[in-house]
Amino acid sequence: MSAPPALEIVQLEVGLLQNFCEVIGCPETGEAALVDPAFEVDRLMKIVRERGWTVTTILLTHTHDDHVAGLDEAVAETDAVVRCHPVEVPVASSFARRVEPVADDEDVAVGAGRMRALWAPGHTPGCVCWYGPESEALITGDVLFVGSCGGVSYEGSDPAAMVDTLQRKLGSLPEQTRLYPGHDYGKTPTSTLMWEFANNPALLADTVEAFCAYKKVRVPPR
Repeated sequence: MSAPPALEIVQLEVGLLQNFCEVIGCPETGEAALVDPAFEVDRLMKIVRERGWTVTTILLTHTHDDHVAGLDEAVAETDAVVRCHPVEVPVASSFARRVEPVADDEDVAVGAGRMRALWAPGHTPGCVCWYGPESEALITGDVLFVGSCGGVSYEGSDPAAMVDTLQRKLGSLPEQTRLYPGHDYGKTPTSTLMWEFANNPALLADTVEAFCAYKKVRVPPR
């Protein structure tokens, strides 16, 4: 059996909140996925049409408003199935008819390729990063940005879980992995995990106490 193909990832900044969305396409089958269709769905679909792709799946990193504001429009355009963490299913189901939970480390097919769901709690309890092993790409939503990370002051946020996600979960991936964040908050649109672990203060703060000091939040009780 041949190895899955490397998926093509197209990053697009949309809306007024510097959101990044991704269109992921399989070079062998033309099947595609959208990630966090937040705003300007017409621009995302223009990329899809230009490449002759067909969107069959929508992948969510989490369901904060600025990541799902265009989900209903994207579903209406594509009739794609939505995949997200189980705790995010109720919110996603208010936008889409077909929502299926994804398990930690589950591979989701995008044509002949795959994106792997990595449960990444901290920003929200149900955050998922999407990892493409063949494309060596990691779509992080609000978990990790270029040069910083997502907030941990929201309802359900957990600084200790965030440290574990950043240090253990993301730290276990190959250092050359290309980072695709959920917002254009850094000096560059993308980065690598090697650069982030060497330069990002959110990753250099490798204990809960140091991380909370960096984010200016109280250390949670143990």
